[in-house]
Amino acid sequence: MIDVVRLPDPDAAWRDQLRRGVRTVDALEAAIHLTESEREGALRAIAGGFPMAITPYYLSLADRDDPRCPIRLQCVPRREEGEASPGDMEDPLGEEDPRHAVAPDLVCRYPDRALLLVTDRCSVYCRFCTRSRMVGSDGGARSLDGLEPAMKWLEANPQVEEVIVSGGDPLTLSDERIGAVLSRLRRIRSIGVVRVATRTPVTLPMRITDALCRTLARFHPIWVMTHFNHPAECTDEAMAACERLADHGMPVMNQAVLLSGVNSCACVLEKLFRRLVRSRVKPYYLLQCDPVSGTGHLRTRTDVGLRIVEALQGRLSGIAMPRLILDAPGGEGKVPLSPDFVVSRSPDELVVRTWRGVDVAYPERRTEELRPRTCACGS
Repeated sequence: MIDVVRLPDPDAAWRDQLRRGVRTVDALEAAIHLTESEREGALRAIAGGFPMAITPYYLSLADRDDPRCPIRLQCVPRREEGEASPGDMEDPLGEEDPRHAVAPDLVCRYPDRALLLVTDRCSVYCRFCTRSRMVGSDGGARSLDGLEPAMKWLEANPQVEEVIVSGGDPLTLSDERIGAVLSRLRRIRSIGVVRVATRTPVTLPMRITDALCRTLARFHPIWVMTHFNHPAECTDEAMAACERLADHGMPVMNQAVLLSGVNSCACVLEKLFRRLVRSRVKPYYLLQCDPVSGTGHLRTRTDVGLRIVEALQGRLSGIAMPRLILDAPGGEGKVPLSPDFVVSRSPDELVVRTWRGVDVAYPERRTEELRPRTCACGS
């Protein structure tokens, strides 16, 4: 009789992490020494506020004794979540605004791209989540039939050439469900690029299996947008997950959120961005934290981000340097923010200050500009 060697199920590890996710105060207290603020915040979340769930993997990265640990600040609820701050909004990006909510689970805020929300579940509920109003409590994964009105709208609007598949976290779905969603999108001829927005490389890296990567790669071009905020998240497992995606032909882009006490200084972000680039992850955006209700204690002033970007200019290469972005409240779209390096401007020259603090004059052209022969915009 021949012995059959049974290989471990690659899906078992990540499904086990989801099943054992920390959702109670007792489970949380078994892992870390809670402060009164954290205990009160966790009780509030469990009682019906923004849900709490943390994978054992991600919680294992937290300092058991330090309440200012950057991992704890991102995933453990705090008393401050119940405190109102000026400018708080339930839906800061206007995703429920009728101007933008063009079909169920489909948001279109720009002429050429749309956001498809395929689930409201995540492996970890980040405490600064823009969609805290709906994630974790709105029915779970969307059925393919439920997504069909969104697909019909995309078919009827061919000006939309790019779709961001998000949620919740779409990679908490099975390979089969993800493949089915992407297959349906690929039947829409006008859609050229699909982005998958996921934090699983950070919070659940064992989810990024070879089988998942092969599923995604069937529908190229696929871009993966992920979300590392601190160097402590750049574990060997997390970096291997990103490299696995890149090995299967998917560019991996990082959108970090600027968070007070987590990454609100240039030295932390420099270390993060350098580490990401080594694993072929492009630092894409550094996002000003959205004014979501309950996040006032995590938001920085906008001048903090400007000072950080100015400090990093010249210290980091272009491939390691993200753009600082503010997503305008009300769903009006992303606005790039930048330090002002222009000292003066005249018809003859532009004077700029370099990263070394040296003022340099650049000669301005005085003749008429030639417009490209193919130009149709008239600008």
